[in-house]
Amino acid sequence: MDLICLDFEASGLGLRSYPIEVAWRDAATGADDSFLINPDQVSGWEEWSENAEAIHHISRDVLLAEGLGVQQACRRLNRALEGRTVYCDALEFDLFWLRRLYDAAGMRPMFRLLGLESLLKGESLQRFLNVIAKQQRRHRALDDVADLIRALEYAFSADTSAD
Repeated sequence: MDLICLDFEASGLGLRSYPIEVAWRDAATGADDSFLINPDQVSGWEEWSENAEAIHHISRDVLLAEGLGVQQACRRLNRALEGRTVYCDALEFDLFWLRRLYDAAGMRPMFRLLGLESLLKGESLQRFLNVIAKQQRRHRALDDVADLIRALEYAFSADTSAD
């Protein structure tokens, strides 16, 4: 399967939230990357949701100690994903956080982000949703992209076996 999935974890879900972790995985090659994002140098990235932290288990202190700066994060994503189309399961949120990241860095993504709904129709969409509903989301970006890819492989393999 030739596609790349991407996922963000964030400081919260509000309009002032920002990305704190990003991961992607290439389903065809297995190549992947995941890293934390340090919000410390970005003006306006102060909002922190204790509820979100309880879900993803990433503390702000860990971000400050281990996270990449926003420009380094954007360069790393651009190097790996340049010219590719990348898919996510929550386009509204993931695109919001992608824009927040790149705006903070004063850069542009060199890849295109689309929602999985552009790939899935009819029965394959239903099979995908059934698998996702049964998964225990771990809310760590790399785990979540791995789960998405497994669900997509199932949805697409069922399409091929029906032919």
